[in-house]
Order: sequence, then structure tokens, then C-alpha cells
Amino acid sequence: MATTKVAVTIDSELLLELDQLVAQRVYPNRSRAIQEALLDKLTRLRRTRLAAECAKLDPQEEQALAEEGMNMELTTWPEY
Repeated sequence: MATTKVAVTIDSELLLELDQLVAQRVYPNRSRAIQEALLDKLTRLRRTRLAAECAKLDPQEEQALAEEGMNMELTTWPEY
């Protein structure tokens, strides 16, 4: 995977915590810790967005569409 170097500004206390995690060998270095934290946050945001979009769906309408599709499929299946 290609990587790109970026500069970020981090609160001093947060950086101390990060350095402690590196010293405890939870992460091999700062970059890896920040990459994993960012990946985790982005993954959670994607799930939250999916949940929000799913919440917009009308369960009764979705059920009706599913049943309509099932009825169409049953009539087009070949007999054995």
C-alpha cells in the first residue's frame, strides 16, 4: 500500500498518551498508531452513515417490495 507523509498538529497531552502507547509497544510507532486510529474512526463513520440511511427506509414499503419481487420470481421459475 502506498503511503504519503503528512504533517498534523496534535494536542501536547494527546501526544504524550500516544508516545506512552508506543513506549508500551502497543504500536510500533506514532505513524502506525495514528493510521489505525484514523482507520477505526472512518470505519465507524461509514457504519453510522449506513445506519442513518437505513433508518430512512419504510419497513412496510420495503416488505411490500420484497414480497412483490418474490411473487414475480415464483411465477417465472421453471417447473421440474
